Amino acid sequence: MKAISYARYGGPEVLTFGEVRDPKVGPDAVLVRVRAAAVNPVDWKCREGHLDRILEPVFPVVPGWDVSGVVVRPGVSVAEFEAGDEVIGYVREDFLSRGTFAEYVAAPVRTLARKPRNLSFEEAAGLPLTGLTAYQVLTKVLRVRRGETVLVHAAAGGVGSIAVQLAAHLGARVIGTASERNHDFVRGLGGEPVAYGDGLAERVRGMAPEGVDAVFDVVGGDTLRASANLLAPEGRLVSIADGGVVGYGGRYYFVRPDAQDLRRLAELAEAGVVSVHVSETFPLERAADAHRLNARGRTRGKIVVTVDRETGA
Repeated sequence: MKAISYARYGGPEVLTFGEVRDPKVGPDAVLVRVRAAAVNPVDWKCREGHLDRILEPVFPVVPGWDVSGVVVRPGVSVAEFEAGDEVIGYVREDFLSRGTFAEYVAAPVRTLARKPRNLSFEEAAGLPLTGLTAYQVLTKVLRVRRGETVLVHAAAGGVGSIAVQLAAHLGARVIGTASERNHDFVRGLGGEPVAYGDGLAERVRGMAPEGVDAVFDVVGGDTLRASANLLAPEGRLVSIADGGVVGYGGRYYFVRPDAQDLRRLAELAEAGVVSVHVSETFPLERAADAHRLNARGRTRGKIVVTVDRETGA
């Protein structure tokens, strides 16, 4: 099959487009014909070797963890899906090898849910990793409650835009950091935008003088340090970007595949609670360009790689 792969760590130049071996479908997996795969910061961070201490690479590595597509063949132990079912998945395993930037992926059934009927394949591909991250952090770690004030960083980005929508759905007041060009976008998601950068703490205090009840950090560094001082008494802090959060009494979190959570996200998408904004799409053979664009860190919503149903490119 055709796929994007890399045989060593490095920059976008190590990504190659060509033939790789077809995936084997285990008893608890399904073979998915990929229609679209979202690009996430973790994809290029893995490619550069930043996660080498926790994820063993089996070269050549096909990158990508997000997928939307169509079931071709279920494994012999799978009763949840049949050929022809449209699915989404956060197809992460405990090593790097068989990703979603390919014509096909063998996806463990624990990573899949049915695709929301009201989303295109491109939109649906942007839901699993970002949606699960936002959902798990807000409901299982921060445990956001109605009437609380939540500060979401990078509120116009992939994770942030979903987090704003979910936190608002939970009944929270949501303050979201974003560049001024994205303020109307954040308002449309249900958040109150605030410019990031110098003076952020003062601006947030002006909006929430008594402090915020929860902070969802996706940036780290100076932003994380400033956020720690904005918490109300008993406030909670979670970062998905900076392990130093523990020094401020918070928690670092790495999203996990969960079919039940993914089904819940699909239900929320079909109910109109959650939407996915796709800012740009690239054909599979231009995945390196998609990585470059994502690494700039200024994307509104999601960047998606598409796989042509006829040619695989």
